[in-house]
Amino acid sequence: MLPPMRNILCFGDSNTWGYDPAATATSPLPVRYAPEVRWTGVLAKELGVGFRVIEEGQNGRTTVHDDPTAWACRNGRVYLPACLESHKPLDLVVLMLGTNDLKSMFSVAAGEIAAGAGILLRTILQSDTGPDFKAPKTLLVCPPAIGDLSRLPELAAKLVGAREKSLKLPAYFDAVAKQYGSAYFNSQEVVVPSEVDGIHLNARDHLALGRALAAKVKTLLS
Repeated sequence: MLPPMRNILCFGDSNTWGYDPAATATSPLPVRYAPEVRWTGVLAKELGVGFRVIEEGQNGRTTVHDDPTAWACRNGRVYLPACLESHKPLDLVVLMLGTNDLKSMFSVAAGEIAAGAGILLRTILQSDTGPDFKAPKTLLVCPPAIGDLSRLPELAAKLVGAREKSLKLPAYFDAVAKQYGSAYFNSQEVVVPSEVDGIHLNARDHLALGRALAAKVKTLLS
């Protein structure tokens, strides 16, 4: 008899969706990496048989903020409960959000961004969407740092002070993970943003992140 399938939900923003910065730079619409290139696809390959990796990435998604300029809901807190219900039972939820909270329109400090991620952790841990109607395990991932935006004045105007804030996130995210008893991983230790837009990952860094998270997930679900 085969062991039960382990279900892993990856809940994030454009870096989970697989936004390709180089291809998008010459396209009128966002371009997505192929499934096997995205870190979620790398994660699935590294974990192998017995694991199902569910991609739930959305361009522009925040932790808890409504984006008045977006036509579709970008608020992670609003969408997460239904997402958990639709994919249950879930053994693990990998949560990587916070980059879009750095936008100037939201005007929140690094600690408040981490607190928003904490609200999502609490939502997961208070749910019954894991095996046997218990809560799933969680892995909180601190998002990548923001790169140099000096060559991109229009983007820099939307992300004033974002790089400095992003570099403060690991300490706050670590503290929030400890507060809620969640596993934690700092993506800034293994990836850097693309030089094209200073925000999104290139294919090499998707590979590095997927492999690093696979090692972490194996220890959590062993």
